[in-house]
Amino acid sequence: MRLWIKDPIDILGQNSGRGLVVENGCIAELIATGSEPTSPVDQIYDASTHVVTPGLVNTHHHFYQTMTRAHPDAINKELFPWLVSLYPIWAKHITPENFRLATRLALTELMMSGCTTTSDHHYVFPAGLEQALDIQAEEAERVGMRMTLTRGSMNLSEKDGGLPPDQVVQDHDTILVDCERVIKKYHNRSFGSKLQVALAPCSPFSVTPELMRETARLAQQHDCRLHTHLGETKDENQFCLDRFGCRPVDYLEDCGWLSDRTWLAHGIHFTDDEVKKLGHACVGICHCPTSNMILASGHCRTIELEAAGCAVGLGVDGSASNDNSNLIEGVRHALMINRLTYDTAGVTHLDALRWATEGSARCLGRSDIGSIELGKVADLAFFRLDELRFSGAGDPLAALVLCGAHQADRVMIGGEWTVENGQPVAVDVAGLRYEHGKAAKQFLESL
Repeated sequence: MRLWIKDPIDILGQNSGRGLVVENGCIAELIATGSEPTSPVDQIYDASTHVVTPGLVNTHHHFYQTMTRAHPDAINKELFPWLVSLYPIWAKHITPENFRLATRLALTELMMSGCTTTSDHHYVFPAGLEQALDIQAEEAERVGMRMTLTRGSMNLSEKDGGLPPDQVVQDHDTILVDCERVIKKYHNRSFGSKLQVALAPCSPFSVTPELMRETARLAQQHDCRLHTHLGETKDENQFCLDRFGCRPVDYLEDCGWLSDRTWLAHGIHFTDDEVKKLGHACVGICHCPTSNMILASGHCRTIELEAAGCAVGLGVDGSASNDNSNLIEGVRHALMINRLTYDTAGVTHLDALRWATEGSARCLGRSDIGSIELGKVADLAFFRLDELRFSGAGDPLAALVLCGAHQADRVMIGGEWTVENGQPVAVDVAGLRYEHGKAAKQFLESL
């Protein structure tokens, strides 16, 4: 079936003023202003009340943290004390059942914000949660989201000089065996695939150098991406100096991670030379503006990193360091915080939207999504401008960012509608809210 998405108010795509034609889940034709489709269409969707963008791509999250949003033990703290407060709570209360609900809620929330592809950095594996990535694969299929399953890991616990408690870490061999299992079961590198796999030791303060090196070897062997937290706080810099005798970027290089296979979460505290080194290696950087502001972690050097050669994408980060999973809101935050560094002309709404689409797709190593171009997968977000917040707006694309869009009216993933009239097609939102909220109460038992 050929579907003409006709006459949007505005569209984030070149030569497509009259919309686009979707066929077999892909963009088959771009319709320039004053033109019509070159071949007959089977159906027309009137997009005259919508601004259309590529589906947003989220490159860093922690789904399980939806269970501890605004947790009284953790609010108003920076990263290390925040983690120290929450690790024991997560270790005690995460189960396969509430992890499934946390995953479903995060996926749904993201999709309702216009997100069509996400990754999730899951690294907490208390006893009983060994099938966490399988649960996420099932829930992504259920919701309809495209996803990079990011198999995280921690093997450096408190007794070894790391930050996490013993109950949430796994040993080196167990981690590598399960990484291979997940890759073989879910990693699909074909065009338009719904599931891919990345390997993701958590951070320098929770994994050993040996695990970092072995993970890099495994990723190269199976052609998958690498992901970790790096350069998020000054505390992390000091930890690396004290334990490894070098700063985080040099540590990354020593572990064999300095390549275009890698994308990093946060990437805040880099020197000029480190920015050049990362850019030369084409390492991707996931900018997490909301989380960075909540935890007061600092400013990501987005413009310098991009100029040096890094792909810059966006991530909402965990729902306990952001407290929601709204990526279009994150686009607005990216614009605001970066203007404090680069002034009003230095970062535009188009830069922030590019980071959330093309830049994020590059971080995940995907060339089939992230932009409205001929032949790419039809992953699209549709936003209305009929709320009071948009009244008087002159530039529709700028209005999404400056006036603060926070929910997509419709979402299409691979040519299929997954959100209609602001509601997900495959999820009972009221039922999910009730079940998730009930499960989350367990995480307050420590108070």
